Amino acid sequence: MKNKFIHIAFPGLLLALLGLAAAAPHLGEVFTLKYPESWPQPVYDFQKNPLTKEGVALGRKLFYDPILSRDSTISCSSCHLSYTAFTHVDHALSHGIHDSIGTRNSPALVNLAWSWSFMWDGAVNHLDVQALAPITHPAEMGEDLAHVVEKLQATESYPNLFAGVYGDEKITGERLLKALAQFQLTLVSCNSKYDQVMRGEPGIEFSEQEKRGYELFKLNCASCHAEPLFTNGEFYHTGLPMDSLLQDEGRFNLTLDERDWRAFKVPSLRNIEFSYPYMHDGRFKKLYQVLNHYTTIRPGVSNLPYYKFAKGGISLDERGKVDVIAFLLTLTDREFLFNPEFAFPKE
Repeated sequence: MKNKFIHIAFPGLLLALLGLAAAAPHLGEVFTLKYPESWPQPVYDFQKNPLTKEGVALGRKLFYDPILSRDSTISCSSCHLSYTAFTHVDHALSHGIHDSIGTRNSPALVNLAWSWSFMWDGAVNHLDVQALAPITHPAEMGEDLAHVVEKLQATESYPNLFAGVYGDEKITGERLLKALAQFQLTLVSCNSKYDQVMRGEPGIEFSEQEKRGYELFKLNCASCHAEPLFTNGEFYHTGLPMDSLLQDEGRFNLTLDERDWRAFKVPSLRNIEFSYPYMHDGRFKKLYQVLNHYTTIRPGVSNLPYYKFAKGGISLDERGKVDVIAFLLTLTDREFLFNPEFAFPKE
């Protein structure tokens, strides 16, 4: 099967014809986003924030710069490490300034152009403003956006970098957030063994165990973790017992709708091998523990529409669990994890 990819780019002439040039960044060199032709169309509106190499590079520098935090100790990458699927692995809950501990495990950042909501509870509905949440959270970066802009404007390097993207040296909160979004939009993972098998690449096949795991996955897991993104982007009560300390009621805290009680967003399973610990509160360190949870849920009495396990958990014996994990390991995309263009910038 021939490998086919979609390329997204918005050159200046097209933007002008669309009447978007005034709102668009200064048109530097176009950055082309590539993803498989078989994938759905991204939901992100690139016309309102067209990718340029200069914009992506600026967003990458900001992503790794602790200047965004109150005491200049925490950057976006502090909780979203490139080589661990853009999340953290050394503790269950996010850590912030002054050794603060957050309330949830950091979500992995991957294929964000296909997301219409962000955070475990969907509190943010657009990538262009998502970074505002951790920047201003008192237990994360603890900053004020206006103060961040003031600090960036006072540096020697950032005014020139912003000018290279937006045409002048003025730094604003909107420009800062859109630059961060540009970098995050490039975090596309689509070259795991699973992807290579789906594309029919010569010499790449599932093992017999991986085949069995794939069939079990489609039967038991794919309704929430839908291919090819391995999430449906929805929110569900997953049957986890309430944490006695955090008492996290999930999406209900946002909507106050009882139907959302303890509902959390379905995470993507791409690169799941590297994105432990698992669940919204990082309570499980191993994939086997996650499967044990889902296979031991007893039939519930809840009639909540987002409670997925009113009839009990999924049916997997011990061999089936091992087989499913073998399949999940095929979702590891080492090209993505160790891509030097996603890592800490050398300059």
